[in-house]
This record gives sequence, C-alpha cells and structure tokens, in this order.
Amino acid sequence: MIIRIWIGYIIGYLGITIEGYYIERFINMCRSNKIAIWHLKRKKDIQLDFRVGIQDFKEICRIAKKTKCKIKINGKRGLPFLLHRYKKRKIFFVFLLLMISLTVLSSYFVWNVDIVEENGQELENIEKDIEAAGLKIGEWKSKINAKEMINKIRLQRNDIAWMGIELKGTNAIVKVVKADEKPEIINEEEYCSIMADKVGIITKINAQTGMANVKVGDTVNIGDTLINGWMEGKYTGIRYVHAKGEVEAKVWHTKYINVPYNTTERIETGNIENQYAIKFNNFKINFPKKLSKFEIYDTIETENKMKLFSDFYLPISILKTTKKEVEEVQKNYEKEEAKNIGIEQLEQQLEQEIQDKESIVGKNINTYEKEGSIDIYVTYEVLESIGTNEKIVF
Repeated sequence: MIIRIWIGYIIGYLGITIEGYYIERFINMCRSNKIAIWHLKRKKDIQLDFRVGIQDFKEICRIAKKTKCKIKINGKRGLPFLLHRYKKRKIFFVFLLLMISLTVLSSYFVWNVDIVEENGQELENIEKDIEAAGLKIGEWKSKINAKEMINKIRLQRNDIAWMGIELKGTNAIVKVVKADEKPEIINEEEYCSIMADKVGIITKINAQTGMANVKVGDTVNIGDTLINGWMEGKYTGIRYVHAKGEVEAKVWHTKYINVPYNTTERIETGNIENQYAIKFNNFKINFPKKLSKFEIYDTIETENKMKLFSDFYLPISILKTTKKEVEEVQKNYEKEEAKNIGIEQLEQQLEQEIQDKESIVGKNINTYEKEGSIDIYVTYEVLESIGTNEKIVF
C-alpha cells in the first residue's frame, strides 16, 4: 500500500471529496478492489476528503455511483500536473536540466583545495608544491593518487613530518605537520666536541666529559670550541671522548628602526565601496564597474566559493572587491617623541622573540640623529645555553 502511495506522488494524484450516506461501504469497496486511498479526513457523517492516484479515478467514480455518493475533485497534485502547468516554460526546464547535468558532472572534479597546517605552523610555498604534484583545482578525482603525491612532495621537502590527503565531495583536504628543526644527533659512541653556535661572553661552563677550552669571561664567536672532545692524562696520554657539558653565555638580541620626524599616516574613515564579479573556474565576469568616489583608498579582495553542501564545492566563485577610504594625515614628531615611539616598537618585537623573560639581564639603547629622522638600536642582554655537538674528523 505504501509503495503504491509513493508511486501516486510520482505519477500524480487527485484530492477528492465524496458525500453520501454510504461512505463506509465506499471505503470497503475501495479496499476490496485494492484501490489506494490516503489522507482520509471525515468532515461530517456524510462527507469524506481523501487522495487517490490518477489511474484509479475512473474506478473511484464507478464505486461512488454504486454507493450513491456524490464525487468532487478538490485539487490536482504530482509531477504530471506540474509539468503540464509549466509546459510553456521550456527555457526554464532546459536551464534546470542543464544545471542538474553540470552539478552531476562537477562532482567528478576537485573544485577546492583546503590546506590545513597543524598548530598554525606555516610552510613556505607549500601551495605551489601541492599544485606541482598534480593536486589542483579542476583536476579529475580519478587521476589523483594521494600516496604518490605525498611521496613526491616529501622527497622535495625536508620540513614535513607528516602529510595526508583526503577527498570529500569536490573538496581535497590536505593536512600537513611541520617537522621540528633539530640539531644532528651524534651517537654516544662517536667522538665529538662542543662548539659555539652564538656570539657571547661565557658566564658558566661545566665540562662533564672532555676538557673546557674557554673560561668564564671569555668572548666567543660562532664556531669556537667550547669543550674539546678529548682528555689528556699523565699516564694515558690523549684520549678522545664524546664531549658533554653545560655552557652558559651572555648573548645579545638587537633590533633597529628609523623613525622620521615628519611622516604621513593613513587613517581609515569607515566609508567603504563594494564591487562584485563571478568566476567560473578561470573565466571571470565583472559586473559593471563604477568609478570610485574616494580619492585615496585601500583595496581588499576576497573570494567565496559556492557549495551545495559542506564539502561539495562548485566551480563558481563570487569575487568581492572592497575599497576602504583612507585619509592621509601629516604627523610631526619632536626628537624625544620619535625616540619613545621607536623604542616601544623595538621592545615589543624583542619581548616576542625572547621566550624566557627572566633570562634578560640588561638593556642598551643607542640613538643616532640624522637629517629629518632618528636611528634607534635596542639591545637586550640575555643569558642562554649555547653550544652544539660537532663530530671530530680524523
């Protein structure tokens, strides 16, 4: 019965009202003749509303005549009536059929590549490498070999710890984990020395294995030997070892800025203009453009890709160009004001760079006046562990 009702929706159905004293007999005869009627509503003792398929209408009329019931058509529903209603609108149906065909066809392509870099760590030029490997917008999904692409990219780069490619709908999700930069690990059985990897003044040195080559107060440059990878005994002579130890030094972090006394700053007024365009893959259609009424403005372009579902993107994008009006304001600084502005900016940069604030033991500020501006150098003195292992080559 339920299947017949659903078929009725496809082939069309009628809304019927019958009126008479033998409504129960009418219903029983419909059932005995296997006629599907549904959505029954009894309005009065002698009146009934229901729905019936088009193909059963003649039989319903015959049964109504036998049961002495009056019959009336209240409504016509279903696909046949819908097509009949819009039969003159051929362009609409051609367009609808075309859109359905294009949607089905587009499902075989990749229309969006979403690159997810874990922990917010950015990988330089990763988009170009992914595209060069064959994963790009407009590519057939059947031609995408995820494993082969991953191997190709990882062979070219040594800054990727893990990579995965997943296809969902017309969306390709690329997940990348950046590899931590670690110094070369030297086997404990290999001979090595500890070399300076920063310029600084030694404040502490503790050679656990090997012989210290510098002392507290010495200034060292990058590449100087801090702890030798050998030991010398009165009776044993020179014996090579894997150097171990702790070396601390005072190192310097310096930042520079030039601050002009007279400068022009751009300030947004809050007024904006928007322009739109439609992009079909690589084909762009611009809406009529108007000359901007702003004299000076900044331009921001955004692209919103159209999609039917969360991962079913279409080869259609809406391009939005936003123009933000700005005013150029002349700023004039006194020497001391310009100096304070520069120092504040440099201190913020240095504090972002130095993780351990307690390791900062000093600060030096140097300024040099120039014609129309001032050069500012801010240097933080920081206590840090320095030194890296380097193999002894015989």
